[in-house]
Amino acid sequence: MRYCLALDLIDDEALIAEYERRHRRIWPEVRDHLLRCGVIDMQIYRLGTRLTMVMEVDAQSFSFAAMAEAERQSPIIQQWEDEMGRYQCPTPWTEENNKWQLMKPIFQLAEQ
Repeated sequence: MRYCLALDLIDDEALIAEYERRHRRIWPEVRDHLLRCGVIDMQIYRLGTRLTMVMEVDAQSFSFAAMAEAERQSPIIQQWEDEMGRYQCPTPWTEENNKWQLMKPIFQLAEQ
C-alpha cells in the first residue's frame, strides 16, 4: 500500500540545506523504527518549501496509530522528531498537533 503525505519547511535556505543534509543519512534508530512499523520504502521530495513523502507500507502490519504510539514510546525517535521540527512548519491545511498530512489520491493511471 502507498501513502503520500505533505509538510512544509520554514522558508530559509540555510535551514532547508541542513534538513536535506540530515536526511542523506538518517539515524539508524529512525530507519529501524520505520522498518519495525511496516514501512517498506519511503521517499521525500521537495519543491520550494513543500515536501511530499511517499511511503510504501506492508498493508498487514502498518498503521499510523501504531507508528505514532511506537514514536511516543521511544525517546530517540522523539528526539529526532523534535530536531526535525525546527525545520518544519504546517501547511495551510495541517490539522492541529499533526505534522505530516495525508494527501488524498485523485488519479491512478491503472484505473483508466
